[in-house]
Amino acid sequence: MYKNKILAELIPYLENMQKCNLDTDLEIMRQFNPIPEEIPQGMLIENIDYQRRDGKGKLRIYKPKVESQESLPALYWIHGGGYVLGDYTGDDRICSKLASEVPCIVVSVDYRLAPEYPYPAGLNDCYDGLLWLYHNSEELGIIKEKIGIGGPSAGGGLTAALALLVRDKKEIEIVFQMPLYPMIDDKSDLPSALEITKEVMPNAWNKENNQIAWNMYLGDMDRENIPYYAAPYRALDLSGLPPTYTCVGQMDPFRDETINYVQRLAQCGVSVEFNLYPGCYHGFDGLGDQTAISRKANEYYVDVLKVAFEKKEL
Repeated sequence: MYKNKILAELIPYLENMQKCNLDTDLEIMRQFNPIPEEIPQGMLIENIDYQRRDGKGKLRIYKPKVESQESLPALYWIHGGGYVLGDYTGDDRICSKLASEVPCIVVSVDYRLAPEYPYPAGLNDCYDGLLWLYHNSEELGIIKEKIGIGGPSAGGGLTAALALLVRDKKEIEIVFQMPLYPMIDDKSDLPSALEITKEVMPNAWNKENNQIAWNMYLGDMDRENIPYYAAPYRALDLSGLPPTYTCVGQMDPFRDETINYVQRLAQCGVSVEFNLYPGCYHGFDGLGDQTAISRKANEYYVDVLKVAFEKKEL
């Protein structure tokens, strides 16, 4: 049913994906270990502990070997997984690529997952880690004035939420955000969210799993009064946010919420750049160099980060 809409090079990867039902297979999915990715030579990776508001947090730091000993910009990375899956060690390939090719220091944050820890636990962890990073930037060899944030899917949703929280709290500053195909709309009632169903694309992230994940993340919150820190699509005022880059596949359930988010950023005067990838499903960029389109998307991340760290406007 979907083959005539998906890029031919992506179809074999989509068909080999494991079908998942979050309501019955969550623990099984959490035990899945992806094949380790090759790390660029000269990349230093270190896991460290830090103190957050209610316990110890963890960060994974990717630092490239560079000739100069000068400090570098930093990208604070938030992994995806629907707010219920994944961990801070699972994005070695893209984090190492960005660190080595921009170059910059990438810091991947560990955050607690729903449903065991619903909102705001995950966002609090992300904010605490960023706050610690900001105040320890000199020790880490990071240029405090050049810290950006980014991540895919739920990590993109947390990126968008974190940018709003940083704007409102005014405790620290960030120069850039890169919420990639972000999971930001808890209502999930836009056309693309209704279009990509389990029947249409059973192996990809679809409407059914998306609704289950949101219910896990929001827990027993009143659905009529969801704060925009939980679901950033609900934010009416996006002014004052940092320059932004985002993208989404045309066959992604988050297509329309991402497009609308981009439009509203522009209307609020935020510098924003956006790519829509025809024939691509949710998370297609995770294939790295295995397909031409995922390689293109990944190279674009490098390019926009270089620009973002050179100046504050895209």
